Amino acid sequence: MRFGVVRFYGSNCDRDCYHVVSRVLHRPVRYVAHDESSLDDVDCVILPGGFSYGDYLRAGAMAARTRIMAAVEEFAAAGNPVIGICNGFQVLCEAGLLPGALMVNDGLRFICRPSLVRVEDNETPFTSGLQPGAVMSLPIAHQWGNYRPPPDGFRGRIVLRYSADDGSVTPESNPNGSWQNVAAIANARGNVLGMMPHPERSSESILGGEDGLGFFSSVVSWWEGGTSYV
Repeated sequence: MRFGVVRFYGSNCDRDCYHVVSRVLHRPVRYVAHDESSLDDVDCVILPGGFSYGDYLRAGAMAARTRIMAAVEEFAAAGNPVIGICNGFQVLCEAGLLPGALMVNDGLRFICRPSLVRVEDNETPFTSGLQPGAVMSLPIAHQWGNYRPPPDGFRGRIVLRYSADDGSVTPESNPNGSWQNVAAIANARGNVLGMMPHPERSSESILGGEDGLGFFSSVVSWWEGGTSYV
C-alpha cells in the first residue's frame, strides 16, 4: 500500500505523517504537491495538519481550491481512502468532501493539549481495527475545531466524540464546543474521514502513547485484506 501526503503552503504536520507511514508502518509514501493533478500512484491520501495558505479567509478555504483537490475528489469518488487531520479536516469540509464546517473554538483561543475521544464507528477503513466504545488519548492543537453540521441536516457518520475517561460524552469533555462533541466524522460512504485530533503525534511510545497508530494500521489492514465498507 502506497501513501501520499499532500503538502500545501503552510502544512506543518506533513513530515510527522510521512514519518509514521515510512518509519513506523514501513510502507511506501511520497509527498504530493498542491499543484499536482494526479494521484494514480497512491492508494491512500493524507491531508495533514498545518495552516494552509495562512488560513486568510477561512481555515482550509484556499487550499480546498488548489489543483490537487480536484484529483482528491476524483480519488475519493472512486472509493479510495482519504483522511484529513486537523487543517486537513477543514480542507475536506471546504472542498465539499465532508459535510459541515469548522468554526472558531467556543473559547476563541488556540487549544494544544491531550484529549480523550470515544470510538463511535469502526466501519471505515481508518477505524476498522478499533473497538466501538473504546476511549483513546489523542493530542489536539487547533483554534478552528468547532464542528458545525450543514443547516439542512447532518448526512455523514460520527466516528469519534470527545469524552471523559469513562466514555461518557459530556459538555465538560468537549474542548471546543463541537456539535454533539464531534472529534471526527466520515462521509456517508465511509471512505473519507476528517478528524481534529492528531493521530500522527500519538503513534510511538516515545511520544507518550500509541493510540493514534491504530488509524494508520487500520487502513493498511483494510487495504491488504480487501475489506470494503464503501
